Amino acid sequence: MRLASGDALILVDVQNDFLPGGALAVPDGDQVVPVLNDYLRLFAREGLPIYATRDWHTPDHCSFREQGGPWPVHCVAESRGAAFADGLQLPANATVVSKATAPGKDAYSGFEGTDLAQQLRQRAVGRVFIGGLATDYCVLQTASDACRLGFTTHVLEDAIRAVEVHPGDGRHACETMKQRGARLLRFHDLRGGEG
Repeated sequence: MRLASGDALILVDVQNDFLPGGALAVPDGDQVVPVLNDYLRLFAREGLPIYATRDWHTPDHCSFREQGGPWPVHCVAESRGAAFADGLQLPANATVVSKATAPGKDAYSGFEGTDLAQQLRQRAVGRVFIGGLATDYCVLQTASDACRLGFTTHVLEDAIRAVEVHPGDGRHACETMKQRGARLLRFHDLRGGEG
């Protein structure tokens, strides 16, 4: 597949708290970083827009167990855990999209409560490529919303990892994304169209 004008890369929540050793670690979550760096280099070389979503929670966010939510405290705004992974080679001109910033409202999707869709449309983006963490939560919801909003959606199968609260959640999420209209691809599927 050849990249073209109208394509954009969306990295979902590649933050320290979701990596091994973090407050809400995704198993093997760090393995997405070098693969995403390959995609970042490719999109940057083509001059295509790059977006990076991040959880940016208040200390009393409703998703935290202390507030009755399902998760440990994670990705509190301005904390080390909320920072993007050290090895992630995010270009300086990438657009950062903060989500779940209000204490009483959670948001798994990068589109929920943000202006991401508006930004994409302003740049005439019609096709999005989504990777990051975690397959069965924020990637699933971001890709599902992208499909629902009319974007041609590709999920980077080699650059996602699942939480797997229940065994098989990641596989089920991939099937759900496909049912909703997303296509799964890997880096070599794009490289093959370069020449």
